[in-house]
Amino acid sequence: MNAQAVTLHLPTPLFDQLQRRARETRRSVEAEILDVVASAVHPAEDDLPPDLQAAVAPLRSFSDEALRRAARDHFPTQAAARFSSLNNKQQRDGLSSEEAQELAELRQGYERVMVVRAAAAALLKERGYDVSSLLS
Repeated sequence: MNAQAVTLHLPTPLFDQLQRRARETRRSVEAEILDVVASAVHPAEDDLPPDLQAAVAPLRSFSDEALRRAARDHFPTQAAARFSSLNNKQQRDGLSSEEAQELAELRQGYERVMVVRAAAAALLKERGYDVSSLLS
């Protein structure tokens, strides 16, 4: 694996905390920092529910262009409008059981789109691309 050297100036309390964690896990401070950075940039897929794991698993094999498309994907406009409408109605009046089920399904779809977008952007970043334009 190729690696790049980085010099970090950490505040003493943060360094002390990392050093303490490293001692507790019998690892180097560098290994502890790498673990923290890696988990922040690319959260463990194991932490996701099974349906979201299944949605992001194939992304690693995507081409750069396919990842760009996935990172730009949006929740469909009509679904977003209905999601917003149901959220507002829930706060105002409450929902029927059918509406509550529909809202739950829309929320799941929205979460799926957002998790796939984030995972695709993280993979592009990992591959060395500037993803700042994907953040909007």
